[in-house]
Amino acid sequence: MNIFDAHIHSEVDNINPDAIIERMNSVGIEGGVVFSPDPQSPLGGGYSYEKRMECLEKWTKNYTDRFFPVLFIHPLEENAIEKAKDAVKKGIMGFKIICDCFYVYDEPCIELLKEIAKMDKPVFFHSGILWDGYDSSKYNRPLNWESLINIAGLRFSLAHCAWPWCDETIAMYGKLLNAYATNPDVSAELFLDLTPGTPAIYRKDLLNKIYNCGYDTPRNVFYGTDCTLNNYNTGWAKSWIERDSKIMDELGVNDRLKQLYFKDNIMRFMGITKKDFTHISPVPDCTDAFSLEYANKML
Repeated sequence: MNIFDAHIHSEVDNINPDAIIERMNSVGIEGGVVFSPDPQSPLGGGYSYEKRMECLEKWTKNYTDRFFPVLFIHPLEENAIEKAKDAVKKGIMGFKIICDCFYVYDEPCIELLKEIAKMDKPVFFHSGILWDGYDSSKYNRPLNWESLINIAGLRFSLAHCAWPWCDETIAMYGKLLNAYATNPDVSAELFLDLTPGTPAIYRKDLLNKIYNCGYDTPRNVFYGTDCTLNNYNTGWAKSWIERDSKIMDELGVNDRLKQLYFKDNIMRFMGITKKDFTHISPVPDCTDAFSLEYANKML
């Protein structure tokens, strides 16, 4: 099984991609999506655009097939749209956003997302409880992302499945899937980033709901760790691979669907591979509309 980590943070110091690739290889991970250091925020802290870009270049330039650069951007930073456009010209493959002091539906964020969608780049969002020392989790309830439903061409993910609002996230996925499956040319596409988030005791319940809710989910979920690249925690990464694999075996998820989860879906999200299938539109309140049994046979 091929494994790719879709959720890795980076820092500006101790940049040693050769050493980290070796560490990742030791637990069977090919590479990952690398987020730049934090942007400057009205709450304080963070790094300039130039410093974030410099950091990403140092991490990824010699491993373009294994480390995919993603710019962590703040919609309220100065000239955010111009920075996003410049970053894409320089090879950035996507964007990371955390709603720390704004709602995703606020105008500066919506305008930035429209421009990102035009450039056909994905957006990784934090969602759910935000451990940042501020009164900020209210900005990260999954229903807030309903506002993106009609941003044509936008691919976005909700990290941690918005723990503890996982049921709300799955319901939101169903609504956006209905819109996207009905008219993909005008609707956004939502992916579920299952980076923990969810404490281990809740993991089986979450995976059971995702694969048995009756929605066409198997091609829109992916694995991540939330590790920091500078000191990649191989023990943590391996434990979640083993935990998720064991639960999937217990649920009857076959090897093909596991491969989608551990690598193939993030490749499509990043735009490296193209969509070659048609989503099945969900039926409200019908868990038989799309079954795990069907997915195991047909995908």
